[in-house]
Amino acid sequence: MELLRVVKHRSLVSELVYVLLNVGLAVTILLVVWAVESPLPAFILILLSKWRIFAVRPRYWLAHVQANLVDLIVSISLVVLLYSAGSAGGEQGVMLQVAIAVLYVIWLLALKPRSKRSFVVAQAGVALFVGTMALFSAAYEWPSSAVVVAMWLLGYAAARHVLSAYSETSATFLSLAWGFVIAQIGWISYHWAIAYSLPLIEGIRLPQASIIVIALSFAAERVYASYAKHGSVKAADILLPVLLSVSVIAILVLFFNAEHLSVSSV
Repeated sequence: MELLRVVKHRSLVSELVYVLLNVGLAVTILLVVWAVESPLPAFILILLSKWRIFAVRPRYWLAHVQANLVDLIVSISLVVLLYSAGSAGGEQGVMLQVAIAVLYVIWLLALKPRSKRSFVVAQAGVALFVGTMALFSAAYEWPSSAVVVAMWLLGYAAARHVLSAYSETSATFLSLAWGFVIAQIGWISYHWAIAYSLPLIEGIRLPQASIIVIALSFAAERVYASYAKHGSVKAADILLPVLLSVSVIAILVLFFNAEHLSVSSV
């Protein structure tokens, strides 16, 4: 009985330390963003916080990096968004940065540690959405090739993360293929860049590419989930998700693009 109490006490202490370390990381990153104009120190801090990736033999580094790509993408992307939010200036910019830091804490404590399949899919979706937002917030002066490669990496990482929750023998090939699909969207979006202003939020805009890749990825995940469950794709499983995704993309391309172009021409 005494042993159980000791184990329970140690477990509670470990959980408390884990929470404090993650909250401390988010707060430290926020303070670094406020103190330094360059995002480089914050990026270095993120990489240092992932030291466990390299706390193994070098031959396992690549596998560990791939396994942690989604977390790295979310962490680095939130740093980029913190700096973008700061461009709004004043109290609103500070409050937006604090809100982003709180979202990062939620990611670290509530979403990232979960291993249930639905949570794994959600993790990949967050990485793809936030990563695309951060990329198009910072890449307006980048060459198109760099944006395409970055989008490919986002697609590859998200697909690999989702497929890791299944017993998929061709995970690498499918991840590479999905990366190329997302890269194509990135190339088109780079040359036809459209971003939407968010209500009551300055400094951060929502790229159209973020919505399109999430809608398309959602449909693809539902198709794959149906195939993985039944051995074939069942129309009843995918009809509503595919219709929803196609509808969202069609509305964006046909209506919001037209509105954007008409405003630009004026």
